[in-house]
Amino acid sequence: MQSDLDMATGWLSKQIHDLDLLLRSGVLRYDNALVLSQPVPGSNKEDLCFFIRDLFTRLQIGGVEFKKKALESLIELLLNDEKAASVVAKEGSIGYLINLFDVNVHREQSVTVISMLCNNDVSRKIVFEQGGLGPLLRIVESGSVQLKEKAVMAIEAITADPDNAWAVSAYGGVSVLLEVCKSGSLAAQSHAIGAIRNVANSEDVRVSLGEECGVPVIVEMLVSGSASAKEKAANCIAILASLSDYFRAVIMEQKGLQKLLMLLHQSSNPDTLEHVLDAIHALSLTDSVNRLLSSSTNFISQLSGIIKQGNFTLQQISVSILANLSISDTNKRLISGCMGSLMKLIEFTKPLGLQEASLKVLVALLSVKPNRKEFVKDEKNMMRLVQMLDPVNESVPKKIPVAIVHALMSGGSNGCRKRLVDAGAQGYLQKLNEMNVAGAKKALQRLSGNRLKNIFSRGWREL
Repeated sequence: MQSDLDMATGWLSKQIHDLDLLLRSGVLRYDNALVLSQPVPGSNKEDLCFFIRDLFTRLQIGGVEFKKKALESLIELLLNDEKAASVVAKEGSIGYLINLFDVNVHREQSVTVISMLCNNDVSRKIVFEQGGLGPLLRIVESGSVQLKEKAVMAIEAITADPDNAWAVSAYGGVSVLLEVCKSGSLAAQSHAIGAIRNVANSEDVRVSLGEECGVPVIVEMLVSGSASAKEKAANCIAILASLSDYFRAVIMEQKGLQKLLMLLHQSSNPDTLEHVLDAIHALSLTDSVNRLLSSSTNFISQLSGIIKQGNFTLQQISVSILANLSISDTNKRLISGCMGSLMKLIEFTKPLGLQEASLKVLVALLSVKPNRKEFVKDEKNMMRLVQMLDPVNESVPKKIPVAIVHALMSGGSNGCRKRLVDAGAQGYLQKLNEMNVAGAKKALQRLSGNRLKNIFSRGWREL
């Protein structure tokens, strides 16, 4: 019968395909082709490549048990040798592994392998190019808890490449990831918010986040997620808040500022604090937020503490925030202890803008008389200031120390004048004035003017 002939032809075609695969794999050229031992880490590339080709041959033409054992060997190889991932991606058939997602009996193992391959830059790229993102999102939608965690971990890794961001919205991935953020396990939530964070700069993704009401979900993770999820959520909010007034408004509506301030108080992780401060800095671009932060003594005090004791990155962000706030005299007095740290930061030429922001905060603090007295009594402050005034020192623009002298003399204090003169500031100011440095002449006049005034006062008393 024709049907019998068709079945026979189909069977023969499959055998020819499998034989062709065997021949091309090269496994028949080896005496031990049927039983291969696992290559040890550091094995030569030829042995590793042959072993991988053999595994994929068994995967593609073997029965169920052959496939299972081949997948087990592949997982063991990736666990024992981190460098094997790129070789697996190049020598094996990643597309075939992805197709195994649709086979129930092999789904868990194949998802595990793909998830492990995504930990490597080279193999991760090949997984994406072979169309892995869409099937991984389907696993996240309908898989078991364990499979969801592995799949969403792979998605987070794939989206770390900004060139892949478009595909998330193209596959409808934003809604899938948001659902995991709402109802997934803690581990899955962390990877899901990490993936959203990775693609938040994409315009298509931002549109999807708006349409799917994603911002409330992200804000909620600041208080309900794991430590890593909170960090990534803060990072995501910082990105969104820096992009548009719309996102800043929605974040504020969801009490995002209060939750960020709470996390700032609770966390001690430097990375989390960095993202929280970045988010607050972005939100402070809104006038209403700026006014709220300017009136918050606790927040201003926290920033002062970070400037004194935090790492360099946290210091930079804190200074940038403080520079844009309108601080009351009471709070200026409260945070006077950070003036020494501000002087240290002024000495750094990078990043761009740090010196100016530090100067702005310092000058604001010196507008309070007790702070001026405290500043000049600190020998380290005075030593740094005089070193900055020295024309030989080119690391700090001369307008900066001149502005500090001007601020110190704004109240006409004899005590400040005396300490500045004793420290040698007047001589350097004279040189800077001769060099036509902006502000130097005015600062010098203030020092000299006060001195003449004192001489005349003593003369009238003697008469």
